[in-house]
Amino acid sequence: MKTFLAALRFLTVVPLPGKWGTAEEDLGRSVVFFPAVGLLAGAAAAALACGLLALLPQAPASALIVIGLVAVSGGLHLDGLSDTADGFFSSRPRKRILEIMKDSHIGAMGVIAIVSVMLLKVAALASMPAEHVWRAVFMMPIAGRCALVITIGLLPYARPEGGLAAIFYRKRSGLDILRASLLLCVAGWFIAGVEGLAAGAGSIFVTLAFAAYTYRKTGGATGDTLGAACEIVETAPALVMCGWYFYN
Repeated sequence: MKTFLAALRFLTVVPLPGKWGTAEEDLGRSVVFFPAVGLLAGAAAAALACGLLALLPQAPASALIVIGLVAVSGGLHLDGLSDTADGFFSSRPRKRILEIMKDSHIGAMGVIAIVSVMLLKVAALASMPAEHVWRAVFMMPIAGRCALVITIGLLPYARPEGGLAAIFYRKRSGLDILRASLLLCVAGWFIAGVEGLAAGAGSIFVTLAFAAYTYRKTGGATGDTLGAACEIVETAPALVMCGWYFYN
């Protein structure tokens, strides 16, 4: 229970009473519960989507849904996305990339990355049949949090001096990759059938592709690249399901 609460505290802004889940040891062992937090966030987002679509046209409802997804994490992952974009697209050596990513100031590439990802999510949700939007919205947080688990399992930590995300590497296991991938595909099947399974598979593919790109750029993961992976992979279910409904 403590490790689950640690994951919930870290990945969301949900106010939890007491001190359960605040210990460093609990946070270090909480990675296995990241997908479970994604399930809860997805269920809440799906409920929000149903409510908004009953009150508003699809386009503004889609924008508010995406804003709601950002609010759940307090913008934690978007911050990582912007720092990663500033570093990766700086055309600098690996050491300098890591230094740029550590800088708290946001650059042009960071802004472009945030705007691009947000626009893609909104456009994809606004372009699919309204009755299926909740399914994609349910899948998005699950995919993003599973991407965190898979990336931590695949990549070494890139900063030898340590950092915020280093704590998650103390108890990582290759089995976590299998569990997260299986949960994502099973959840996709139950939420949306074959198209949900395709969305899960597409999300895993995007996770692996971004992990390979991250390894080429920095030799491993950091807290920023994990946040970027979460945001980028969150986009995958919406895009896959939008394409599915467009062509079928």
